[in-house]
Amino acid sequence: MALINTIREKSGWAVGAIIIGLLLFMLGGDFLYGRSSIFGKNDTSVGEVAGEKVEYDDFNNTLEQAKQQFIQQQQRQPDDQAMGYLRDQAWNQTLYRIAFQKEFDKLGLKVSDEELTDMVQGTNVHPSIRQAFTDPKTGQFDVLKVKEYLRNLDKMDPQAQAAFANFEANLRPERLGTKYNNLLKMSTYVTSAEAKRYNEGQAAQASLRYLFVPYFSLSDSSVKVSNEQLQAYIDKNKGRYKVEDGRSIEYVTIPVTASVEDSTTVRKTVDELAARFATAPVDSAFVKLNSDNPTRPAFLSPADMPEKLRAQLPLQLGKVYGPYAENGTYSLYKVSSQKAGAQAAARASHILIKPEGTTPEADAAAKAKATEVLNKIKGGADFAAMARQYGTDGTTATGGDLGWFQQGRMVPEFEKAVFAAASPGLLPAPVKTSFGYHIIKITAPKTTQTYEVATVQKGIQPTDATRDAAYQKAQELKGAATDLASFRAAVAKDKSLQKMEAKGLGRGDQAVNNIQNARSIVRWAYGVNPEGSPTEVGDVSRVFDDVGDQYVIAVLTGERTKGTADVASVKPEVTALVRNELKAEQIISKLNAAKGSSLEQIAQAYGNGAQVKTADNVVLGQGMIPGLGSEPVAVGKAFGLKAGQKSKAFAGEQGVLIVEAVSTTPAPATADVKAAKQQLTAQRVARADGLIYEAIKQHANVKDNRTKFF
Repeated sequence: MALINTIREKSGWAVGAIIIGLLLFMLGGDFLYGRSSIFGKNDTSVGEVAGEKVEYDDFNNTLEQAKQQFIQQQQRQPDDQAMGYLRDQAWNQTLYRIAFQKEFDKLGLKVSDEELTDMVQGTNVHPSIRQAFTDPKTGQFDVLKVKEYLRNLDKMDPQAQAAFANFEANLRPERLGTKYNNLLKMSTYVTSAEAKRYNEGQAAQASLRYLFVPYFSLSDSSVKVSNEQLQAYIDKNKGRYKVEDGRSIEYVTIPVTASVEDSTTVRKTVDELAARFATAPVDSAFVKLNSDNPTRPAFLSPADMPEKLRAQLPLQLGKVYGPYAENGTYSLYKVSSQKAGAQAAARASHILIKPEGTTPEADAAAKAKATEVLNKIKGGADFAAMARQYGTDGTTATGGDLGWFQQGRMVPEFEKAVFAAASPGLLPAPVKTSFGYHIIKITAPKTTQTYEVATVQKGIQPTDATRDAAYQKAQELKGAATDLASFRAAVAKDKSLQKMEAKGLGRGDQAVNNIQNARSIVRWAYGVNPEGSPTEVGDVSRVFDDVGDQYVIAVLTGERTKGTADVASVKPEVTALVRNELKAEQIISKLNAAKGSSLEQIAQAYGNGAQVKTADNVVLGQGMIPGLGSEPVAVGKAFGLKAGQKSKAFAGEQGVLIVEAVSTTPAPATADVKAAKQQLTAQRVARADGLIYEAIKQHANVKDNRTKFF
């Protein structure tokens, strides 16, 4: 621990135990990461960064540190999903360490021991240390506590020493990174001309008229788009279609779900438990021994009970209720005692009539409407039907039923009316609250009665026979599918199977659509499989049995390499864009041929689809036309026209437009652009860290080979 020795020589101070949990911060983050093709079979490198290979052992050491930090912070072992995140974090740390260090060396950036000392106890104390040794009551940082603990660090457990050693090891690269980023951030500059133009863009306004023909006015079927046109569009806009490596698959899931026979078997077990539960001397012990999800017996008000148990109110002491089947679980409930609770509960339904405005007239109209509906109910109309017809909140679908609720959960006026009722029935007059007027029906009047309920639950799980049957079905599909064509044919033949598709799977993906922890499927798609052979398009996978309660069979349908997207992978998106370009050509041609001097005359000559509208208060810098949306080209053209002057027809974001300037209000002259400069500079600086990282990564020629190992 070089830093510890240096610090001791200088001042003999220490760091407190609390620091361990707070200093696990270094160099992680939600950065993006590079992906590339895998190396040879005998290569032990996990990847390559800036020409330097990342060996498996080195990467695994970084990963193990991240794992231990996770365990210390979360007090649990990481699951598969967390491990995926930790691998990404370890990879980002590795990328940062190698790629950025080369940049530091080019510039000759260094961090001295004096600087490191300053980060722990000087005038520029590291934020994590400051947080760890700041008194929460006074808000004061106490450097004496730092000194006190470092003297005793070598007497502490190895875990504490290792935690600080890890923090120490990362102080220098973190400070180097800060220096490097600050050098680039300090170069951020906004000219006076930029600031002036920004101010003008935010203040200048215009009123305009426009003729608009939306693209959707022409049917898609009337415009044919060829693959050559799609490719030409991609070639012209390569910057928008940069992609990383990707794989596309089609797959089938065969779920392992409990059968009717399985449910019947569990039901017999639960019925036997019910008989024993009724005579059990100690309910808590019985629950602990027999429930899949044992919980201590608890006093429940009607508002807190499961619906099926609540339907049995009032409950009898000593009685076992159930079994009730819900969400794949059988539940038994036993009532052992009862008592008055601290809060009352009640059940009610309501019909809310909201005023259509804030005026006294709107309030009076809402009250009259509520009274009218109430009188209909008094005359025999069904409350639930009236709620569905006249209600204005989310309870209309349930006939106004609010269910059971305790005091304190509703607005005061509503709650006072409900809990004042002594018996079920319709309240005689509407009740006004901040939401409007409520017609209220008391379903169950207030009660403070609570019951102590013990719960036994048994999940309806598939038996081995059911699991074997599902596996056999998966194996039969695997046997019938030898390539993409036979896979599709076999799936189409079995009506119980549904084929799904996942496009553009990345090397680091942990899930396949809604299949979580599907790392094995992703690795197979990238050519890493138990057989050792590379996966090629058209190959059918093995039966995956490690993705939860289901079996999965997949076929690789496409490969995408890092670079520019191919037509197939972005066809729907690009087709829509190219189709709009072709529609724009047709619309512009027809508008140019339309005779007329005014927008209305041109629109009439064009025919169906053309519309003329007016837009006021259009702001130059926002690029929005009220009522139409984002149309920056149209806004720009409007500000370039004189009053009464029309533009030519042009393609916009949502259709073809002709704009006509009505009036323009230029921005007031101002010589003070300081505030605008500060605002624009802050915006650019805020984006700098991410942009710097991406630029370094792009030039580091990153090759990610982790799928070979993880």
